[in-house]
Amino acid sequence: MKYQLSSDGPFALVKLHLAKNEEIKIEKGSMVYHNGNVTLEGKINSNNKNTSVLGNMLKSVAKSVVSGESFFVTIVKSFTDDGEINIAPPAIGTIKELEIGPLQWFLNDGVFLACDKTVEYSMKRQSMGKAVFGGTGGLFVMETSGVGSMIISSYGEIEEIELDGSNKFIVDNRHVLAWETSLDYEIKVASGIFGFSTGEGLVNEFKGKGKILIQTRNIASFASFLASCGSHNQGMTFI
Repeated sequence: MKYQLSSDGPFALVKLHLAKNEEIKIEKGSMVYHNGNVTLEGKINSNNKNTSVLGNMLKSVAKSVVSGESFFVTIVKSFTDDGEINIAPPAIGTIKELEIGPLQWFLNDGVFLACDKTVEYSMKRQSMGKAVFGGTGGLFVMETSGVGSMIISSYGEIEEIELDGSNKFIVDNRHVLAWETSLDYEIKVASGIFGFSTGEGLVNEFKGKGKILIQTRNIASFASFLASCGSHNQGMTFI
């Protein structure tokens, strides 16, 4: 999968270049424009080949309800050697390529943007404790498989942390973007009475060796900030 970014800023487009008959997958609704030399087809995101199409759809819909992740993915195929499609993530932030195969990853919902045809992702059910307390991912997190490239996006910048297994590592649940499947993790209440007296809320506790990708901002905090600004402005008269 060949691509380039339209700029170095937080509003960049991902310009994907396809050879003849090459296929890639992109997140549903992420297309901005293409050059007319590609076709787009919606597919159900399911890796279960032993059930019917209806069965796959019902299972995918059920998972999408509890995970927040779309159960459709768009297949892009080029019929010339100069196919091009430009896509954009929903949030303002950073775009990063992951090499799938040597490493496999868990991803929180809203992270996936595009991947090679040879890369798959499926929804992995979390334990009930993680499902109840999870601020992102709900009952499911995304797990990659296959070999190839995947493009992900964040809200804000991306910081990469590599753990050597000597200590546990704590990250605010809303800032966790992706982590290697080699790591063990648990979602916990941060601290204090009912876990929220410090204002930190829920955290992910990681153990073992592997990489964690952290986004420097989170949508929930930004939404709360906007809501507080709106409430403070109520009743004010501007001239």
